[in-house]
Amino acid sequence: MPLALALSAEMTGVTDLQPVDSMESPYPYSFKVQCTSCREIHPNFVELSRHEMHDVSGSRGEANFVWRCRSCRRENSATFLSKPAPYTEEESGSWKNIIEIDVRGLEFVEFQAEGEWTCKSVANNTVFNEMDIQSGEWFDYDEKAGQEVTITDIKWQIRRS
Repeated sequence: MPLALALSAEMTGVTDLQPVDSMESPYPYSFKVQCTSCREIHPNFVELSRHEMHDVSGSRGEANFVWRCRSCRRENSATFLSKPAPYTEEESGSWKNIIEIDVRGLEFVEFQAEGEWTCKSVANNTVFNEMDIQSGEWFDYDEKAGQEVTITDIKWQIRRS
């Protein structure tokens, strides 16, 4: 079943917000996971990477994340279907799916933005790197444009895609 991680935020002066996610610098997608068989929720956040593959038991191929539920012992998996889509200033205040993941036997119930993010200035394409948006907001100053740039009211939603 495909799930999407959706983002909503208020952006001023910046556009193209997205995680820094490359082979050289993989983004740690951190989720709380629930088994769909027994409904047990893993007590900790687990990290997934688009750039790692793991064998699925029973010769069923590979997945980016393979997890065995401690309660019912069922093996579950998740595979990324897309690379991250940038969130633009035009989409500010609305929900947008930024990544899609095919899940088998599990659901994601919560997301935590733990890694680095990047965006660019609307005025002059100045790139802002190493952004930490875990607190739900980000503030900086675009020196070339002479104005403050902000991202506030950052919210996450996990939904069917």
